[in-house]
Amino acid sequence: MVVYLDLIFLVNFLIDGAILLAAARIRHIRPSWWRIAASSAFGASYVVMMMVPSLSFMFTIVLKCLFSSAMIVIAFGFGGLQTFLRNMGAFYVVSFAVAGGMFGIYYFLQSPGEVMNGILVTRSGGLAHRVNIGFLFVTLTFIPLLWLFRAVFFGAKRKREMTQYLAKVKIRIDDYESVCTGLIDTGNQLYDPLTRTPVMVIEATQWSDMLPESWMARIRQSEVDQLVAGIGSDSFVWQDRLRLIPYRGVNRGTQFMLALKPDKVVIVHNETEIVNERVLVGLDGGKLCADGSYQAIIHPTLVQMEA
Repeated sequence: MVVYLDLIFLVNFLIDGAILLAAARIRHIRPSWWRIAASSAFGASYVVMMMVPSLSFMFTIVLKCLFSSAMIVIAFGFGGLQTFLRNMGAFYVVSFAVAGGMFGIYYFLQSPGEVMNGILVTRSGGLAHRVNIGFLFVTLTFIPLLWLFRAVFFGAKRKREMTQYLAKVKIRIDDYESVCTGLIDTGNQLYDPLTRTPVMVIEATQWSDMLPESWMARIRQSEVDQLVAGIGSDSFVWQDRLRLIPYRGVNRGTQFMLALKPDKVVIVHNETEIVNERVLVGLDGGKLCADGSYQAIIHPTLVQMEA
């Protein structure tokens, strides 16, 4: 029997690429083509290794999971444990659906034959292994697969619904412009108590190249009041634009958020561009979204003129 490794690699490369693209579509991810190609090549190379007898030790369940995990990271990045598991779930759901469909079509088109010692001998002369699937196996695998399917697709549905409230945010200060994705949050009612200026919140890491390193540490530790009290030890080009905004955290007392007064904030939502000049930008020391879908929380009054 002649085995063409180049054809095996090419076929599996295309199949893996199609599965990864389908999983990306389910998860509403837009990965770069080079990531998909690299991941597909990595997966196809694993299949080629199956033809090498000396590498048979690599085909355990643990190593198969590690290889598929590596494919997901190469294609989509890690993005946090929750995002990784959802991407992995989508990948496996699509893989199982494709494999099940191919299995079903093959046996639907299979010609009649006889089973001899566990091997199906067809009238066309071909051989196929008989598959014995017990009721217990079906029961034990059906429930986890059903749960996985539900988790992946409901997660994709929630993400699709959330994208309706996402907008592009451009913050302008002097000649500097920061661009990120923001979530329009109707529950955000943060104002400057003195001027009643609405405050939108952005991850401080978006401006890490402009903020002094010692300031970033203080912001992460929620010690911005001490930062303002000791101002002057670190030079800051936007020092005259600084504001201190009091707010009440969840299950906490009054805290303070460091904010900046930009020249303008431009919000692009549903192809409509809204320019706001009366706004403050608060700096948050953590991540506003675990999977990185957005980096800012937009005050609802900043998009009211869209209606």
